[in-house]
Amino acid sequence: MPEQSSTNKNALLPSPPPVILCTGIAVLDFIFQVERFPTASTKAPTQQFVITGGGCAANAAIAIVRLGGQARFCGPLGDDETSCRIVQGLVDEGVNTDDVVWISGATASVSGVFIDPAGERLLTTLREQGLAEARIANPADLVRRVDAVLADNHFAEFVLPICQAAACRGIHVVLDVDRPTEPSDPLFACASHTIFSAEALKLTTGILQWERALARAAEFCPGFVAVTNGAEGVLWREGNDVMQIHAFPVQAVDTLAAGDVFHAALALALAEGSDETTALRFANAAAALKCKRFGGIIGSPTRAEVEHLLTSAVKNNADDGS
Repeated sequence: MPEQSSTNKNALLPSPPPVILCTGIAVLDFIFQVERFPTASTKAPTQQFVITGGGCAANAAIAIVRLGGQARFCGPLGDDETSCRIVQGLVDEGVNTDDVVWISGATASVSGVFIDPAGERLLTTLREQGLAEARIANPADLVRRVDAVLADNHFAEFVLPICQAAACRGIHVVLDVDRPTEPSDPLFACASHTIFSAEALKLTTGILQWERALARAAEFCPGFVAVTNGAEGVLWREGNDVMQIHAFPVQAVDTLAAGDVFHAALALALAEGSDETTALRFANAAAALKCKRFGGIIGSPTRAEVEHLLTSAVKNNADDGS
């Protein structure tokens, strides 16, 4: 049998999974599952407790790896014990942390999170110190090594040059608008896909009605624009129309990090070549599975679990809103 040419051999090799750069915030979460939210002068028993990494970009990086992609995390952290613990958690999950920007004398954020029986959360954060002035040295070189960028807007001035460099390269830039901002925010100009949280969309546009708020956002977001809203799923603009995919119906145990998983799955699916509707449905399924599990990002699903849910929904004609 003749030996295969090197070209044919290479054709048989599977393509490596996309590399997604996740840039933005990383925190440490102390998560309590409680019978009820504590109120003044009362005690609320804790049923479960975990300490885990958190933060939009860091959570998304972990979710991408579990979904079969490759993830790099780039964000500012300090030289404190909390920062070191966050990075070790990312490394343990298979995330590349070579692009972390270490700031001497700075400290990372710490959050205390209470989760009630319905999966809703009550959260308080001790904010970072000394990280806001951090900057990346060579954003163009950074994005040359990746297939897409997923950024949150908690360190907007840190992620902006990275997003701009990625936009210049012509790769997907998925912007997680977790914090309210201004319509003039320069991050919008370089995002291929802008995804608002429900609160951020209302406060950024000043409009409470979803269709009108999305229409206003489309005026200052040149790319794809959408909003996530818990059990309502995701709404997005398609031309002059507003489209919606409802969330997969699940018994929610913990909604913490569900949005981060959604953005991770969306960015990965887009980098793999999916169209927006397919990518949004994949992201919906991933976020729904996360909500079924306690522990913040610890509950992020695998690729096989997401694909099983999608396949089962098709076979059973399950209501996922599509």
